Amino acid sequence: MQHKVKLTVIDKKLYPELQAKYCSDPASGACPCYNVGDEFIFERYGDADDFWHMGIKTVSYTSASSGENIAGGSSFPHCSEAWDAISRYIYTGLQGGSIMRNWMNDERVMIACCSDGTRPVIFKIQRMDYKVVYIDGVKNREAARKIAQALRTEKAVSDVVYKDKFFEIFMDADVSDNRICGIIENLGGFTVLKID
Repeated sequence: MQHKVKLTVIDKKLYPELQAKYCSDPASGACPCYNVGDEFIFERYGDADDFWHMGIKTVSYTSASSGENIAGGSSFPHCSEAWDAISRYIYTGLQGGSIMRNWMNDERVMIACCSDGTRPVIFKIQRMDYKVVYIDGVKNREAARKIAQALRTEKAVSDVVYKDKFFEIFMDADVSDNRICGIIENLGGFTVLKID
């Protein structure tokens, strides 16, 4: 089983009265690094190790214009105030651990915010469990679509992504390797080579 972590900005707060009283720029405004709805995907598989690079190139969706420096973009890591608050949960999720057991209603999820007291950003941190499956016999996109469609019929499978050399099977609950092999090999013409 492998794990990714999806980080989503779910809200931004602004306390102008605190900025006016305490900040050197009393009109600092809301956090410029994040936008509500921004999504980031952290991965540690193969050569990818997004955690150790403070999330550079992890942004998967943003409403920011292309010219803006967005946290998690190609050259701008996550804000240090945010990173200090969220990095422990991201690391735990990437290792497959319980992010916040007995506090959240799903131990794979945590709601956290950065430590800027005048303009905090609120994040949803979600562990995504998946298996990487290498299959012989996938000769074109139609074959990949057929396999993905078959795997999605399994109740615990939430998504299937084909990445040219392998499939990522995202799950809400574990699906055994034997079950995955059975679904794929029952289609005929395909052989599962390896499951990570």
